[in-house]
Amino acid sequence: MTDTATGKIAEGVLSGDRRSLSKAITLIESVLPRHQDNARALVDVLLPYSGNSIRLGVTGVPGVGKSTFIESLGLELTARNHKVAVLAVDPSSRRSGGSILGDKTRMTHLSAHPNAFIRPSPSAGTLGGVAARTRETMIVCEAAGFDVVVVETVGVGQSETAVASMVDFFLLLMLAGAGDELQGIKRGIMELADAIAINKADGDNVEHASKARKDYENALHYLAPSSAVWRPVVHTVSSVENIGIGDVWNSVLEHRKRFESAGELSVKRQRQALDWMRDMVAEELKRQFLGNVGVKSLLPELEQAVASGMLSPGSAVKKLFNADNGIGSVC
Repeated sequence: MTDTATGKIAEGVLSGDRRSLSKAITLIESVLPRHQDNARALVDVLLPYSGNSIRLGVTGVPGVGKSTFIESLGLELTARNHKVAVLAVDPSSRRSGGSILGDKTRMTHLSAHPNAFIRPSPSAGTLGGVAARTRETMIVCEAAGFDVVVVETVGVGQSETAVASMVDFFLLLMLAGAGDELQGIKRGIMELADAIAINKADGDNVEHASKARKDYENALHYLAPSSAVWRPVVHTVSSVENIGIGDVWNSVLEHRKRFESAGELSVKRQRQALDWMRDMVAEELKRQFLGNVGVKSLLPELEQAVASGMLSPGSAVKKLFNADNGIGSVC
């Protein structure tokens, strides 16, 4: 792709052209070196036009209803004249690398709305279920005029810190009436949450949801808040009956108001930008290391030695780093 072509894509994104937006994201997600160079140039052009959206991360256990909740929230926001971009990260198969990418079929009403844009992206094994280029995609969506960007993650896990490091507000969705409410919920995940929403609080589950809300509120009292200006809140919601969705959004707005007034939002965004750079440094170092001729030639032999128990993983790593300097060998 030529610089002229990249420039045309940038112009199209800034004018709100959906086709250009899709092309830009496809370019960003490409693993081809020449595409990556153009993608970096594209992000540099669009960066000054970004940063004006509310960035919301939504996570939760599988089956909690993340997509249904996001669709309800998205429709609520588009009704308020917001432009909403949803970056839905699907799990990729470790065997085939494939991904279902079914979020557009799950959010049928929102995907048809003219002020909404849904982009499913495979996580491709990325830690925490966050696509490697999600940060860059957020920049592009903001430059295209979307003032709310929602990142839907695969589910709860140790690496959901990756989500918190790129959004302004981190929402944890939970279920009620599914056994011990606090069982299996890692303290680290709750410490990251700016709010917890007990979903499916409808029908016979209303009472269970109310009890779960009190349980989570009590649990949060034992956790130190991450900010002096905000203490996490707990909501009960029904995505199907559209109950409590507006309350969650009001919490997002109140959170932003307090963070802006205290000057914490700009500090948080700056810290996130540095995290983004450091992640890319690590990614590039890994790429260059595994692409080294000596490492590539020695790796199969070392893997076989480790698998057979003839060599420890630590020693294998040492030999690979020696190979990077041209002095590696198995013996």
